[in-house]
Amino acid sequence: MESDPASDAVLLRAHGAGDAHAFARLYDRYDRPCFQFIRRLLGAAHADAAEDLHQETWIAIARNAAAFDPGKSSFPAWLFTIARRKVWDHFRRQKVAVLASAQDDAAAMIPDPGQSPLEQVQSRELAQEIVAAVDALPLEQRGAFVMFAQAGLSLEEIAQVTGVAVETAKSRLRYARAKLRQSLAGERSAHV
Repeated sequence: MESDPASDAVLLRAHGAGDAHAFARLYDRYDRPCFQFIRRLLGAAHADAAEDLHQETWIAIARNAAAFDPGKSSFPAWLFTIARRKVWDHFRRQKVAVLASAQDDAAAMIPDPGQSPLEQVQSRELAQEIVAAVDALPLEQRGAFVMFAQAGLSLEEIAQVTGVAVETAKSRLRYARAKLRQSLAGERSAHV
C-alpha cells in the first residue's frame, strides 16, 4: 500500500470541497487494503458481512472527511480506526464473544502457475494453515498482526488505531508472531 500522507490529506480536503474525483482516487488507493483488513478481522464465520462493513467504512470516511486532522494521525491510521470500529460494532450487534477459525480463504489458495500439481496442493494446504493460524489468534493480536503485516501500519499507528500504548501494540504483535511461529512450526517442516 503506497501512501503519501500529504497527498491523502489534500485528497480528503478536496473531497470535502466537493471534488468527487479526489474521493475516488483516495478510495482506489486504499480500497483493497481496507477490505482485506475488515475481512481478516471478521474471520470466516462472519465473512459475509465484510462487504457491508467495507461500504459502511467508506461512507463514514466520506461523511466525516472534515473531521480528519492530518496533524493527529495519518489517513491510513484514521481509515483503519474507522474500519476496526465498524467490525467491533458488528460483533457487538451479533453478540460475538469468540471468533471461529477460518478453514479456507479462496484468495489465499491461489497457486503459482509454475508449480507442479503436487506443489500446488502443498501450497494450498500451507496457505489454508496460515490463514487458519491467523484467524485463530485472539482478536486484538490478529488485528495488530493484520495491520502490521498486511496494511503496513507502524507500531505507533497500530497503537493509535486500537487506542492502546505503543508497548501494548508491540506486545500484541510479538505474541501474535510467537503463536503463529508455534502453530506453523510443524507445517514448515512438512512443506519444506
